[in-house]
Amino acid sequence: MKSKHDYTLWNKGVTFCGVDEVGRGALAGPVVAAAVILPSFTYIAGIKDSKQLTPKARERFYSIIKGKALAIGIGSATHREIDRFNIRNASFLAMKRAIKALDYECDSALVDGFTIPKCEMPTKGIVKGDEKSISIACASIIAKVTRDRLMVIMHNQYPEYDFAENKGYPSPHHLKVLKKIGPSFLHRKSFQPVKKVLSK
Repeated sequence: MKSKHDYTLWNKGVTFCGVDEVGRGALAGPVVAAAVILPSFTYIAGIKDSKQLTPKARERFYSIIKGKALAIGIGSATHREIDRFNIRNASFLAMKRAIKALDYECDSALVDGFTIPKCEMPTKGIVKGDEKSISIACASIIAKVTRDRLMVIMHNQYPEYDFAENKGYPSPHHLKVLKKIGPSFLHRKSFQPVKKVLSK
């Protein structure tokens, strides 16, 4: 992975975090964000955007990142907050919470996608940042593994939707059960497939 953005900041002596979120396209559960501060000039062989890794590889990199990072912050926005503020604003809220959860002094943030509005520190949005920045890629993996583990726990409460397998995303089975028995407490009622079922 070419980490031009990271190296530019490291060369300037700037302490920064990489930030990413997961769960935007799910029909149920929270959106989860992570902020990761790596030591200067960190290199992790084979690391890439979490979506391009197998679950087993994500778990392996999760452990490596945990061991290397100077600090990791996790933040989330609930399904209710998503319904209240919309998914875009809820994603920004989760990212702000992740940054706030860092227990290490930080000057700025590299963010996958968009600059975070009204953030407590300067942020730089990078399109496809999880493919261009090792710090963002690490945040992507931490957020993905954290959310996936949470959805496995939620599966125990709502096994009929098979959250352990689909993680709240609209798989054929998930959509079939949603139409058959309706949404659970965890479903995002403002999302079209859920809204459509409720309207009937």
